[in-house]
Amino acid sequence: MPFLNEILLLASVFVFFGGLVAFFRLFGKNGIFAWTVICTIAANIEVLILVHAYGMDTTLGNVIFASSFLATDIMSEIYGKKEANKCVKLGIAANITFILISQSWFLYVPAEADTMATPICTVFANTPRVMLSSLFAYAVCEIYDVWAYHHIWSWSEKKYGNKKSFLWLRNNGSTMVSQLINVVVFNLLAFAGVFPWATIVQILIFGYAIFLVTSILDTPFLYWARRIAEKHSELTEL
Repeated sequence: MPFLNEILLLASVFVFFGGLVAFFRLFGKNGIFAWTVICTIAANIEVLILVHAYGMDTTLGNVIFASSFLATDIMSEIYGKKEANKCVKLGIAANITFILISQSWFLYVPAEADTMATPICTVFANTPRVMLSSLFAYAVCEIYDVWAYHHIWSWSEKKYGNKKSFLWLRNNGSTMVSQLINVVVFNLLAFAGVFPWATIVQILIFGYAIFLVTSILDTPFLYWARRIAEKHSELTEL
C-alpha cells in the first residue's frame, strides 16, 4: 500500500498522545506514571526497526518517545516541578530495570524443543547499548525539559502577571530544544558504527523533524489535559 508508513506515523501521533490523555483521564497522576513506563520501554524496542517514510530512512520509536515529553509537561502543568521530576526518575528506573530483566533471559540454556530463544536473542542483543544510550539521552533531555518548562513559565508569569497564559510557549519552548538534545545524543551513542554515517545523518534530520512536528501537535493535548484537571477540580468542589 503506497504511503502506508507515512499514514501509520501520522496516525500514531494522535493514538499515542490521545492514549496518554486517556490514561490521565482514567487514572489521574498514576496514569501519567504508568504511561511513562510504557512509552520509555516500548520506544527502546521500536527504535531497533528502521523504516522508510517521507523519502528518508528513520527509526521507529520517535513518536511514542515524544509522548514522554508530553507526560512530563502535563505533570509540570498540573502537579508541579517535583512531580514532573519524579516522572523522569520513574522513566530512568523503568529503563534500568528492563535492561537487567531482559539480559537475565540469556543466562538460561534453552531446551532442545525451544523455538523462541534465538529470535528473542536477535531482538534484544543490541538492547543494552540502545537502552543505555536512550537512558542517558532521556535523563539529560527530560531533566532539561522540566527545568526549561518551569523557567519559561516563571518568566512569562513575571512579565505578564498571568499564571495560566502562554502554555503553548512553555510547552514548545522547552520541548523543541530538549528533543534536539535527545535526538543528537541518543542516535550518536546508539548507532555510530552500526549504520553508515549517511543513514545516521538521515535519522538525525528526519528524527528531529518528527519531534518538531510532534512538539507542535502535542500542544492541544496538553490544553485538553489541563481542562480535564480543571473540570475534575470543579466537580470536586461542588
